[in-house]
Amino acid sequence: MDRKRTCHGAGRPVSLVAGARLVLAGNPNVGKSVVFNHLTGNYVDVSNYPGTTVEVLRGRYQSWEVVDTPGIYGVSSFNDEERVAREVILDAGVVLNVVNATHLERDLFLTLQLADMGIPLVVALNMMDEAARAGQHIDVAALEEAIGVPVVPTVAVTGQGLAELEQVIAAARPGRVAPQLQEQLETLSKTAGSRARALLILEDDAPALEAAGLAPGGRRDEIYLERRERVDRLVSACVTRSGGGRSFSARLGRLAVNPLTGLPLLTAVIVAAYYAIGVLAAQTVVDFTEGTLMEGYYVPWIQELVGRFFSETSALGALLAGEFGLLTMTVTYLLGLLLPLVAGFYLIMAILEDSGYLPRVAVLADRALNTVGLNGRAVIPMILGFGCVTVATITTRLLGSRRERTIAVFLLALAIPCSAQLGVIAGLIAPLGARYLVFYLLTVLVVFTVVGTALHRVLPGRPTDLFIDLPPLRLPRPGNIGVKTFNRTWAFIREAGPLFAYGSLAIGVLDLAGLLATIQAAVAPITTGWLGLPPQTANAFIMGVVRRDFGAAGLYDLALSPGQTLTALITITLFVPCIASMLIISKEQGKRQGAVMWAAAFSIAFVVGGVVKHVLALVGW
Repeated sequence: MDRKRTCHGAGRPVSLVAGARLVLAGNPNVGKSVVFNHLTGNYVDVSNYPGTTVEVLRGRYQSWEVVDTPGIYGVSSFNDEERVAREVILDAGVVLNVVNATHLERDLFLTLQLADMGIPLVVALNMMDEAARAGQHIDVAALEEAIGVPVVPTVAVTGQGLAELEQVIAAARPGRVAPQLQEQLETLSKTAGSRARALLILEDDAPALEAAGLAPGGRRDEIYLERRERVDRLVSACVTRSGGGRSFSARLGRLAVNPLTGLPLLTAVIVAAYYAIGVLAAQTVVDFTEGTLMEGYYVPWIQELVGRFFSETSALGALLAGEFGLLTMTVTYLLGLLLPLVAGFYLIMAILEDSGYLPRVAVLADRALNTVGLNGRAVIPMILGFGCVTVATITTRLLGSRRERTIAVFLLALAIPCSAQLGVIAGLIAPLGARYLVFYLLTVLVVFTVVGTALHRVLPGRPTDLFIDLPPLRLPRPGNIGVKTFNRTWAFIREAGPLFAYGSLAIGVLDLAGLLATIQAAVAPITTGWLGLPPQTANAFIMGVVRRDFGAAGLYDLALSPGQTLTALITITLFVPCIASMLIISKEQGKRQGAVMWAAAFSIAFVVGGVVKHVLALVGW
């Protein structure tokens, strides 16, 4: 494309200024993160935006501070993501708007709004390869002329066009303003302080009106409708479509959301994930890392090393290298047991995310989740819960009502095992055979359904309707998968390491003080009487309060029959979530409701565990 054409626009190019802010903005699933990673490399800071739990990524590109905003469909203040993006965009020196070339009818609404705001703008027309496969030809020069800012065609996942995108950032300039708004914006911007804030006032943005001390003018719908008509005219003029047939990925995407074909496909995906995590990672890999490396080499070496300085019968020797030692049990469980399981889970999740399959699972699960008072969007925090319940609890904010968030949060706390716990459970139950696995899955599913249905009937209201964007199915990129898997696994180790160390230290101190035996005796009527488990199981439950996966991992060293293993795993699955999760739950739902959820999960876990023990005794397992 002839870059000289970019000189025809509505404003002058900006110059690179040290300390200026380059903001990435765009709809969800347009490839902003790939562009952000290309510009910033590995020097990235992830933090919550002040006053919210919305994460904002910051990095450096040359003299620019680069900020990646949450995916939005417009600059407004309808939810936390939009409020955060709004504040960051208003403070931008340049906005890099990433657009999905296959969905211009949707994405250009935000582009034209940014142009109306008068902020220097560059457009990355991403996913041009997918647009071509869909039979779309985009006249980039005509689109650039119509918007009045540089437009660069890119395929971010392969790096195509990104070098040219870097070159034109300095040519960013304000775009063409809607003619019917120009005079009003010029007048209002003198009192609002900028054209961007003036536009938000015209669009009845509540924070902008409050800051200006003005009442709503009632023009939002009119402006939005006119902008939508501009988008339609722009797409009609710049995009031509061939009569080619639907691509294979598009046909497969449709099959994935059709219950007749989607459910068998989902079953196949779940089975493949189970074998990858429960068999390959939990047995083959863990046998080597925990059995061969840690117990065969590391533990004897560290015990011998510590023994040179402290007697193994001394308090410090026991705390460092004893049964619950910081240098023995903590390191062995964390690196030998949990690390392979967590890495395996995040690898599978990265493949599903990168392929575009997860949103289709939401569509497929919508009707089923309606039975427990949720819509298909809730499948996203549910799936995230299999990674980390704490993170999943925060993402329940994307649900449409407080009622749905309450149901989702409690079900996450009760019946969704986190990645590390799931990996440990898979490793323990896989050797028992298929019937034990089926019994485990059915029990947890029944509890999930019964509790969710009860909440659905007790809490007033109904599930909201499902609206979700379906990105195209594509082959996952090994580089993206590797980066996601490494970053998430490393984040888990950084978070879990200190907590596991504190839990091991607490158990060790209780053991040295003789309190562990006292606790075991106190809960014996539950653990040995009601659940039929050894007294030492109390240690696993205590560790489970620190982190659920540590509780499950504590079952590894106990001599349990298959029936006892199944009872213990079901109880530890339904057991109260870890302290970190409970703190977030209390923050999201309130302290009183958080305490009620904790007590309810605790009670349900032991009641169901006891019932399972007696059912297994009846059937002779």
